[in-house]
Amino acid sequence: MSSDIKRIGVLTGGGDCPGLNAVIRAVVKPALREGLDVIGIEDGYLGLIENRMRKLDWLDVSNILTRGGTILGSSNKANPAEYAVPDGHGGWEMQDVRDDVVKLVCEKGIDVLFVIGGDGTMSGAAELIDRGLTCIGVPKTIDNDLWSTEITFGYDTAMATATEAIDKIHTTASSHHRVMVVEIMGRYAGWLTLGSGAAGGADVILIPEIPFTFESICETCRERGRYGKRFTIIAAGEGAKPAGGEMIVSQVDTTSPDPIRLGGVAKVVADEVQKRTGLESRSIVLGHVQRGGTPTPRDRALATSFGYHAFELLKAGDFNKLVVMKGNRLDAVPIKEVANKVRTVPLDHRLVRAARAVGTSFGE
Repeated sequence: MSSDIKRIGVLTGGGDCPGLNAVIRAVVKPALREGLDVIGIEDGYLGLIENRMRKLDWLDVSNILTRGGTILGSSNKANPAEYAVPDGHGGWEMQDVRDDVVKLVCEKGIDVLFVIGGDGTMSGAAELIDRGLTCIGVPKTIDNDLWSTEITFGYDTAMATATEAIDKIHTTASSHHRVMVVEIMGRYAGWLTLGSGAAGGADVILIPEIPFTFESICETCRERGRYGKRFTIIAAGEGAKPAGGEMIVSQVDTTSPDPIRLGGVAKVVADEVQKRTGLESRSIVLGHVQRGGTPTPRDRALATSFGYHAFELLKAGDFNKLVVMKGNRLDAVPIKEVANKVRTVPLDHRLVRAARAVGTSFGE
C-alpha cells in the first residue's frame, strides 16, 4: 500500500439493505490493522454535504456482521449534484454542492472514499471522481440491477423474504379460493420478482421487461379453475406495466434525485382481474419489509468478500473502481462504466426459460 494513504472514508448510500454492516466490517478492520485512520460518514452523501462524520475504531465494527441495516445510516435523497434546500417560499430549490463536498473531503484529509451503494450512489461517485476525488465502490442493492456485476449483496436476503411471504400467501389464497397479487420491489428491473416468484411457485410473474395484458392474466386464472385450482398467485414487480401502458407511479418526491416512486400495480391488477373474471382478488404490498432483517449467510459471505476485495484494490492502488462479480469471480470495473445504467433481466434468461417450462405465465 502506498505510504501516501493515511486516512479513508466509508459511506453507505441509497436505500438500506441487509449486508451493509458486513461490508463496513470487512473494509474497516483490515484498514485499522494497516494503521489507517477510518472516518465513517453518516447517512451517505448527506453526511458529506452536512459535515457529519466520525472516526471508527475496532469496537465500532465488532459484532455487526449479522445486523441488518447500516451502522452509518443512509439516505436516498442526498445527491450532491442536486441537493434540495428550502427556497424561502414554502418550496425547494436544487443546488449543486459537489465542489463543496470535494473541498470538505480534502480538508478532512480523506485520501480514498469507499462508497457502498447502487446505481445512484455510483453515479454520484463518478461525478466526484471527475472533480478529483479518489473512490472505491462496493455494489449494493436488493434490486440486483447494478451494471457489470452478476450479483449484488442484499438481493439474496430480499429474495428470501419475498419468497417466504409468497409461501405464506399460498395458504390463505388456497383456503379462500382467491387471486392474490403480491407487489415486490425492484424498480425498473425484474430480478427480485423473477427470483422470488420462481422460488415461491407463483402462477404468474409480472416484470418490467415483459409487458403484460390483463386478458392473458385473467385467462391463466380461468384455466387454473378449469383444472380444479381455485386460487392463483401473481408476483408483480413494482415496475411491471401493461402492454402499451405506463408504470404505476404512487408519488413524485421533488426533493429526491430520483423523484419517481413506483407502486400500486398489484391493486390495479387485482381490481382488473376481479372485474373481468368475477374471482375474488386481493393485493398485498410487501414494501420495506424486503429491505429489513438479518442478512442471509450467503449475503454475509458475499458482502464480506466484496468488502475485503475493495480493500485489496486500495492496497494495490487500483482506484476509482467498483468491485464486481463476473463468472463467479471477483473483479473490478471503472465506476464511470456503471454510472447511470441499469441491468435488466434478459428475455432469454435461464430462469425465465425455466419458469415458462414449468407452466408459469408472464402475462403476455
